[in-house]
Amino acid sequence: MATWLAILLIVLALIVGAVLGFFISQRYFKRYLEKNPPINEKMVRAMMTQMGRKPSEKQVRQVLNAMNQQK
Repeated sequence: MATWLAILLIVLALIVGAVLGFFISQRYFKRYLEKNPPINEKMVRAMMTQMGRKPSEKQVRQVLNAMNQQK
């Protein structure tokens, strides 16, 4: 009887740990992306320059707005 209780508690602890770990890692990752956005104006300008285009401020803003709307 005590062995079943011990097994049940271990399984329950593993499930609770997995759920808590998921939510904590999700929260950490969201904060990381807010502090370190994957792309910024400087990167957009560099990409457009590499493609052979001289980017205007309006074009850079349009690209950034389009990327932010997809989130």
